[in-house]
Amino acid sequence: MINKLEAIQDRYIYLEERLSDPAVISDMDQFKKISKEYKDLEPIVKAFKEYELLIGNYQTAKEMTSSDDPEMREMAQMELEELGEQKEEMEEKIKWLLIPKDPEDSKDVVFEIRSGTGGDEASLFAGDLYKMYTKYFDSQGWKTETLSFTEGTVGGYKEVVLEVFGEDVYGKLKFESGAHRVQRIPKTESQGRVHTSAATVAVIPKMEEEDIDIRREDLRIDVFRASGAGGQHVNRTESAVRFTHLPTGIVSESQDSRSQIKNREIALQRLYVKIQDKMRQEQMNSVAAQRRSLVGSGDRSEKIRTYNYPQNRVTDHRLEGDNKNFNLEQIVDGQLESVIEALQVAENAEKLRAGNQE
Repeated sequence: MINKLEAIQDRYIYLEERLSDPAVISDMDQFKKISKEYKDLEPIVKAFKEYELLIGNYQTAKEMTSSDDPEMREMAQMELEELGEQKEEMEEKIKWLLIPKDPEDSKDVVFEIRSGTGGDEASLFAGDLYKMYTKYFDSQGWKTETLSFTEGTVGGYKEVVLEVFGEDVYGKLKFESGAHRVQRIPKTESQGRVHTSAATVAVIPKMEEEDIDIRREDLRIDVFRASGAGGQHVNRTESAVRFTHLPTGIVSESQDSRSQIKNREIALQRLYVKIQDKMRQEQMNSVAAQRRSLVGSGDRSEKIRTYNYPQNRVTDHRLEGDNKNFNLEQIVDGQLESVIEALQVAENAEKLRAGNQE
């Protein structure tokens, strides 16, 4: 571990020197890329320095246990035990810091909420999810841009699509993809019976042009007029875009925006995600003993969370034991930190176990 930490520290010092290079400063793209890597390494380097100091103090205390002075030996032994505990805690912390980050975690996202089974109540629930998430976005200091929405007949939304911009957006929101279920007495229910409805959430990382390794000659691009219900914009121009990836036959399209340029961008991002999902699935199928991840696959059809109003409880089905239940009032008020942090811990624990078995 020490060798790995020393290599990271050397890289950190090298990046620090690069950031003061006039050639780097004048190239904004390169400067941003180096700054990001430098910032990502900073917590590890800081922890390594604390760890080195602890080791030095631990060795000094260990030497003092051999002192001829009994009182000095006793004090040294007490300090050695205390430093030993701190050393173990710091080693555990460093192990977690060394877990590789998903390179997509820092990306902005296209965020979709769509009503599912449950009719009008599902639209109302989708509207409640929208309010919940926008409160969370605000608490994180993220910015949003609404691309499209279709309102429900009695309120809420049949669908709403927006972009979310900020720091580590995908890293925190990726766990929200999937089917969200609600159990409550709907406003539309006259006899006070509890109903179960659902809405789906999809979180798509926004890819930069250089991130998408798809050859242009392998794409067929069709443009057409947006269609269907909605009525939020007049479809007089061919603004909708459809991509077909010829080698795989995978199709993606977007008619969420009035702008053809924006729809091209969204459709291309969706195509990238579909191709990546296909590649991941093929890889998973080739492994006979593939362990199911605690965090789930994020597939839309997978029920990930239940919002139980009668019991004032939110249950995330990817977590275990008491760790999977949360206060409903806090969650629907946009206080999602506790559930997201629990899922991040579960994901990192899974990565750590996988790393130890390699």
